[in-house]
Amino acid sequence: MKVMHLLPSLQSGGVEQVVLELCQGLCARGVETVVVSEGGPMVEAVEAAGARHITLPIGRKSLLTFRMVPRMAALIRRERPDVLHLHSRVPAWVGLLAAKLVDKAARPRVVTTFHGFHSVNFYSGVMAKGDRVIAVSECMKRHILENYPSTPEEKVFVVPNSVDTTQNYAGYKPTPEWWEKWRADFPELQGKYTLCLPGRITRIKGAAHLIPLLQTLRANGIPAHAVIVGETKKGKEAYRAELQHAFEIAGLADAVTWTGHRRDLRDVLCACDVTLSLTLIPESFGKTTLDALALGRPVAGYEHGGVGEQLDVFLPQGKVPAGDTAAMAALLTEWYGHAPAPLSPVPAPYRREDMLDGHLRIYN
Repeated sequence: MKVMHLLPSLQSGGVEQVVLELCQGLCARGVETVVVSEGGPMVEAVEAAGARHITLPIGRKSLLTFRMVPRMAALIRRERPDVLHLHSRVPAWVGLLAAKLVDKAARPRVVTTFHGFHSVNFYSGVMAKGDRVIAVSECMKRHILENYPSTPEEKVFVVPNSVDTTQNYAGYKPTPEWWEKWRADFPELQGKYTLCLPGRITRIKGAAHLIPLLQTLRANGIPAHAVIVGETKKGKEAYRAELQHAFEIAGLADAVTWTGHRRDLRDVLCACDVTLSLTLIPESFGKTTLDALALGRPVAGYEHGGVGEQLDVFLPQGKVPAGDTAAMAALLTEWYGHAPAPLSPVPAPYRREDMLDGHLRIYN
């Protein structure tokens, strides 16, 4: 079998990470795997997994990108993949149009994956046009069927993103050397009730909800401290400054640590007392919360989207009505000093082998 994945680039992010994991798992199972994108720092990891990368600018949101359609069609004719797997909207348009230019005898079957809640319109509807459509959560499947009603339910399959249980497992502990450096880098966290909010610095991640949470917990005599873990991407600097100003006005500047992007997120999740999910709108999945739960760390999150589904399985008492900061503060107060442990070990369908099995069933 030969599978060709199309996505905009291999910079960083959830889609890129899933494609890398598929490359690692599929190549290990003998599936010839090709990735087409504009490239980026993750190309090296993709190739180390045994996949080939072909550089083609198929992800830019511009009508000029459609000039890539004939080149993509030529690439399909040359490579002759059995399956064309489309992971993003612009590459999906390029891939679908290119496939139509290929003779039926050499035309691959098309699989699309809804990785996120795209705006509902004709442009996004391309993600529902695969011969098979993968949804990364049950709520994503409902989104597809409700908003693209011409999509037959029997061609939509739920295959959740996964966690590598050889790396993330209950009982994992950072090394003494890591702890020593963590304490040296962030001495303000010692003796605090640390609340980790992972993710890029964007408004929808709900970091502003930390303000009433910290105010309530501190008023109750609990030494709460937020640890915001994630990069501030270009264009989001003004929002970060706005957020920092809000913490200062609330008298909480000393109650927040900004770590920036961390490559050791597994260790950071273990170092903090509770991981939070405060997203203002439902997320399609929530990979970081799954990592924390797999590590045996308590997670408190708003009960919508993929995170709500994870908590249903791993830690139902961690669910809080979306946007209800009073209920979240009450839960975190209750958990102070004795937070519950999530279900262990990681059950299906959240293990890496479950994700790979699901994709192979669809491809076959």
